[in-house]
Amino acid sequence: MSAKPKILARRLVAESRLFRVEEVDLEFANGSRRTYERIPGGSDSVLIVPLLDAHTLLLIREYGAGSDRYELGLPKGIVEPGEDPLAAANRECQEEAGYAARDLQALGRVSLVPGYIGHRSLIVLARGLYPSRLPGDEPELIEVVPWRLDHLDALLAREDFDESRSIAALYLTERFLARESAGAAGAQGLHPDRHRPVLPTSP
Repeated sequence: MSAKPKILARRLVAESRLFRVEEVDLEFANGSRRTYERIPGGSDSVLIVPLLDAHTLLLIREYGAGSDRYELGLPKGIVEPGEDPLAAANRECQEEAGYAARDLQALGRVSLVPGYIGHRSLIVLARGLYPSRLPGDEPELIEVVPWRLDHLDALLAREDFDESRSIAALYLTERFLARESAGAAGAQGLHPDRHRPVLPTSP
């Protein structure tokens, strides 16, 4: 693997209330020079997968200004300065879905357009939910949509459910739950697929 390009210069080219855009002059290991534009990283975010029970996922429907339509997705938000990411996930779940979680499990981090944006989102599985609402900054009440885990194919086929982070979060959740189930089955001497005792083979 080649060494990372050397940053020769950085220039701020645009700034708004939410975003900073900068030009970066780079020199690659082979001597090539290029100027890139990027949005440097700020606060990371969390994206929460709230499980109401073992079979039910909680989605939210809210307006997306970028797509100019109502989107179906998962609760999410920014980690405030000095805030623990899991605490941020619990806060956002209460603000957007109206539930707090007794059990929070980090499943991994995903990036968003790494060629242009230095931002990462922590995917958090939230279980042991109980009703609890905190005031948020949303301009209108967010609709909460329960969805059965065994109907995920239908969810992925919907036009209004296409955010890559939410799709990645469902994949990570499915893998985590499958491994958890396999571990529990193995501890009880059961095959994770057949759910019956695994008998020793004859010598």
